[in-house]
Amino acid sequence: MRSTKIDPEVAAIWTEYRLTASPIARNKLMERYLPIVRYNADRVRAKLPDEVDIDDLVSAGVFGLVDALESFDLNRGVKFETYCAPRIRGAILDELRAMDWVPRLVRSRAHKLDRATKSLESLNGRQPTRDEIKSHMKLPKDEFERLMRDSKAVSLVSLSRKQYETDSNRDVREIDILEDRKGVDPLDEAQRRDLKELMTKGLTRAERLVLILYYYEQMTMKEIGVTLDLSESRVSQMHSAILLRLKSQLKQRKKQRLAAIA
Repeated sequence: MRSTKIDPEVAAIWTEYRLTASPIARNKLMERYLPIVRYNADRVRAKLPDEVDIDDLVSAGVFGLVDALESFDLNRGVKFETYCAPRIRGAILDELRAMDWVPRLVRSRAHKLDRATKSLESLNGRQPTRDEIKSHMKLPKDEFERLMRDSKAVSLVSLSRKQYETDSNRDVREIDILEDRKGVDPLDEAQRRDLKELMTKGLTRAERLVLILYYYEQMTMKEIGVTLDLSESRVSQMHSAILLRLKSQLKQRKKQRLAAIA
């Protein structure tokens, strides 16, 4: 951003601001030089991830502009545009450092890990193992594990990050495509419920509990015995007897279906 010789009207505003510290004069100067803030914010934003909001950078740059207005000396013979640009950019970078919750040391370690991984990939023609990376970096086990944990922290991304834009100009964000691992498929849930009813039909209360606790609650025979006040061997006997009965019932149902088809 370059400026021609200072406009007489702008020079008059500068003089008024220096003599009176008038908020009105300051606001006029800020309005005059605000495009410089936007210009620098856009340049910094171009090198950053999508989740960084340009408005946050502009807001930080405005503080840099205010600082430049307050400390600028008209008698230095330097254009204000030249003087304020580094201060605006510095304020924006300070804001970025404040926004970044990952410490610099963590990032430094993560970069070392990334360089070591790429070096081994190039050397061996494949993805290196954890042991190979640890050996290559000559690190003790505890320090290497800490390094691995730090590198995962650096790789976290914002759920508001833009992934792509649809034909309807709607932005698809990270949260829109994130898999819900806790979600339940209604069809699978219905099938599981039907299977559960089929398996427990005609069984006693104790027998139903053995099946439910073993197959649905993932409890061991010993844990089931403690829960039902039975010995582990008794639970095992009941389990075997139930399976034999279920196999017999399934065979009978299969014969009935075949007969119905015929």
